[in-house]
Amino acid sequence: MNAVLSARGLRRVFVGGDGQPLEVLSGVDLDVGRGEFVAIVGESGSGKSTLLHLLGALDRPSEGNISLDGLGYEVASTDDLDVLRNRRIGFVFQFHHLLRDFTALENVILPLRIAGESPERANARAGALLQQVGLSQRALHRPQQLSGGEQQRVAVARALANDPRLILADEPSGNLDAMQADRLHELLGTLARDFETALVVVTHNRQLAARADRILAMEAGRLVPVSRGEVGG
Repeated sequence: MNAVLSARGLRRVFVGGDGQPLEVLSGVDLDVGRGEFVAIVGESGSGKSTLLHLLGALDRPSEGNISLDGLGYEVASTDDLDVLRNRRIGFVFQFHHLLRDFTALENVILPLRIAGESPERANARAGALLQQVGLSQRALHRPQQLSGGEQQRVAVARALANDPRLILADEPSGNLDAMQADRLHELLGTLARDFETALVVVTHNRQLAARADRILAMEAGRLVPVSRGEVGG
């Protein structure tokens, strides 16, 4: 597999309330290929979100290294990492974090304009993405006028705005009802293939994990393979 994302020997140690070191990640290795959908499952507090923050360059490991398209995070400057997060990585969280005073279209346009895209091209790209996630009719609605599932689909469109090489999703359907969650799950799997984007999803949802190309569990600070039968759903 030609990996888009590669992580080796990731450790993350925090200082606990008693002043003692608390090792959350104990040597994580991970490769994710172009267009591959990887689901990471595990108990709450096992380190799944910590890992996602490291992969998204939102935090730095205590040891180990990560690279995206050959760019090593450990040697990248702060400016390089800012560009990486804006242009090569898309984020989808449990809470959509849409700007309430912006329409759905404007929310998707924003990362394109930050990246330097012209207003005309940003508008066209955002409109096409909203159409792809089934929301072209809702483009001029503000978040409070959208259902929870629609808001999360806008967040997915926003994550795809700059044609990222990697999308990281942390419990993306955790705040949705079963019907909305199922539609989002189908959308995520389809878009990973259509956009040929590496997709890493942290989830407790068995139905979402079962849609992944590969399922890994966080156990004792490491990732271990999980069979589809073990996940069920």
